[in-house]
Amino acid sequence: MKQYSAEFLGTFWLVLGGCGSAVLAAAFPGVGIGLHGVSLAFGLTVLTMAYAIGHISGCHLNPAVSIGLWAGGRFPASKLLPYIGAQVIGAIAAGGVLYIIASGAAGFDVSKGFASNGYGAHSPGGYSMLAALVTEVVMTMFFLIVIMGATDKRAPAGFAPLPIGLALTLIHLISIPITNTSVNPARSTGVALYVGDWAVGQLWLFWIAPIVGAVLGALVYRFIASEETQTAAAAVNKPA
Repeated sequence: MKQYSAEFLGTFWLVLGGCGSAVLAAAFPGVGIGLHGVSLAFGLTVLTMAYAIGHISGCHLNPAVSIGLWAGGRFPASKLLPYIGAQVIGAIAAGGVLYIIASGAAGFDVSKGFASNGYGAHSPGGYSMLAALVTEVVMTMFFLIVIMGATDKRAPAGFAPLPIGLALTLIHLISIPITNTSVNPARSTGVALYVGDWAVGQLWLFWIAPIVGAVLGALVYRFIASEETQTAAAAVNKPA
């Protein structure tokens, strides 16, 4: 239960911090943080929570990450559904808190997006569904490669939150103009439910694409980092 509670709190923080920065601070007149600030905010939520709860639950905060770690042999199938449930509930709760805060300003209109993910007419840059699908698959794939590499027992201990948080920042810098960046079905669900309409109608892509990308990333990492691969590489590079 403590692990699930940690995932709830961690995902709550990710959505409140990341989506909150987009809704409340990105375009604030004169001193808004813009795309760069929102990207950093998402990275900082993961970085801070990885240090806070990584030793409790592993700090997945993302159904795609949990599924990817399962595909990579790092996470038991028996915990998948409870983890995903905790993550989604945490995201929805954070979306509710953010809605209460944002609606306290005159002129607030949740239909304008509320940091929801979208494609076509609802993509920040007007990108197509195919572009959004490819972006979310590829970005999540590399996110899993970074996660699995940084948490590999052969990697330097204690530093994993840094590359993981920076990877999520980089992913947002690349893909906010395309989809508003998901790579996380819980994050997408947590705000889409309050927008309804198109945001819920397009939500399927932001579940399917991150999960596909996460599984691909896990399988790629298992291939390049397997002991057999390492042994073969060492033999090839061994001086004569």
